[in-house]
Amino acid sequence: MSSESLKNTTAMPVVGKPPAKVSVTWAGEHRFDGQRQSGGPAIRMDASGETGPSPVDTLLCALAGCTGVDVVDILAKRRTPVQALSVDVEGERFAGVPGRVTAIKLHYRIFGAEVERQHAERAIELAVTKYCSVRDSLDPHMPVTWTLELNGG
Repeated sequence: MSSESLKNTTAMPVVGKPPAKVSVTWAGEHRFDGQRQSGGPAIRMDASGETGPSPVDTLLCALAGCTGVDVVDILAKRRTPVQALSVDVEGERFAGVPGRVTAIKLHYRIFGAEVERQHAERAIELAVTKYCSVRDSLDPHMPVTWTLELNGG
């Protein structure tokens, strides 16, 4: 095959967001501090759970935060702003080593006078299945389920 033929069959790189670049520094014992390489606030991870969430807890927090941003944005675009949102996350773990996460349950609590159940459910579904880059970075076969509590009910 000629080099000209190779050029025509080589896939072009996909242009998208710039790469995420972070640095993580050991802070003693089981503690690590992470932040963007460009600076800014840091987060503490502590596998012992004494001074911060563990790395796995941080992963679960990242999923909740990522989907939460999407839910808030989707509902805001509907002109039904969220007044408060919280997400409880449960990650089931494999009993062996490594103790990877095997399934995730998300429980959303949304408060907003104008937010209708069907729109909140649709926003969550879109966040979890389409828009959240954290979810899309996890094993696609790992079950991620969710429930909704809207305005306390």
